[in-house]
Amino acid sequence: MSLEHAILVSLTERAGSGYELARRFDKSIGFFWAATHQQIYRVLGRMTEAGWIVAEEVAQQGRPDKKVYTVSPAGRDELARWLAEPVDPPSFRDALGVKLRGAELGGDVDSVLKEVERHRGLHAERLAVYRAIEHRDFPAPDGLTGQQLHQYLVLRGGVLAEQSFLQWCDEVIQAISQDTRGTSR
Repeated sequence: MSLEHAILVSLTERAGSGYELARRFDKSIGFFWAATHQQIYRVLGRMTEAGWIVAEEVAQQGRPDKKVYTVSPAGRDELARWLAEPVDPPSFRDALGVKLRGAELGGDVDSVLKEVERHRGLHAERLAVYRAIEHRDFPAPDGLTGQQLHQYLVLRGGVLAEQSFLQWCDEVIQAISQDTRGTSR
């Protein structure tokens, strides 16, 4: 997936300025596709040049004018093309997994265990954020349809992924802590 497609999805949901789009990435889309504010602004320029989005200057009182971006017909066509394209399955390509695999070889299992524990904490925090969003935005998920249902399903994917990662971290921590081979713990 490219940042362009994540932006097309966001702007199709709701037009906005570069600043508003960056804030949306900070609060929602960014959980699943990260981008810095600078990257977003650069990509908005490329997307405008490609004709996928259109910028309208909007006057603001006491502030500089802002550009509000909307998706053009060409952008909708590109989004439809991309949505129909197959996606590679996710994989567990992660430096933490490689560190775990090599921990005993490097002789510093304790450092790797501490890193797994740190990751566990980070994923627990993210799961708490996802659950707060779920509780706040989707208190009655059984009645959801259309765009709200799709947003909820993406959030549920995040919840389940975080739960799975936490379970894996717990399994790693327990197994390494019980391992009597290697260095003392």
